[in-house]
Formats: sequence, C-alpha cells, structure tokens
Amino acid sequence: MSDAGEGLVDAESRLAERMEEREEEKRKARQAAKGGDPERTHQLESYRLARTEMQRQRELATHQARQHQLDQAIAELDRRITKLSK
Repeated sequence: MSDAGEGLVDAESRLAERMEEREEEKRKARQAAKGGDPERTHQLESYRLARTEMQRQRELATHQARQHQLDQAIAELDRRITKLSK
C-alpha cells in the first residue's frame, strides 16, 4: 500500500511541476507579445484571420477560376505571414 501512495505522490509532484512550466511558458509568451511591436502583432493577427477566411472560401468554391484566385491569395498571405514572423 505504501508503494502505491508513493507513486501517487510522485505523479502529483510531476503534474504540479508540469503545470508550473506551462504557466511560465504562458507568462513568457504574453511578455513577448507585449514587448513587441503592437502594430506588427496586430498586422500578423489580421493576416492570419484573413488566411482562415480565404481557406474557408476556397473549400466552398466550386468554380475553378475562383479556386485558383483564392489559392493565389492564400499564397500571398502565407508569404506576408512568414515575412512578419521573422
């Protein structure tokens, strides 16, 4: 019985450590976002949202010319997102 109790304590301590690590990662991510250029962050988020909308439209498009047009728009957004992410 004591071995099972020790295993439970070990599991709980590992879980607590992992939770602390995750909180630290979140804290660092928030600080990086705040410390960065807010205009750049806003533009990057705008591109990501636009890409999501273009992808949704691409999935619904039935005309081949429209699909091609949306593919080009998505490729351009990917290029801009990559450029801003550096």
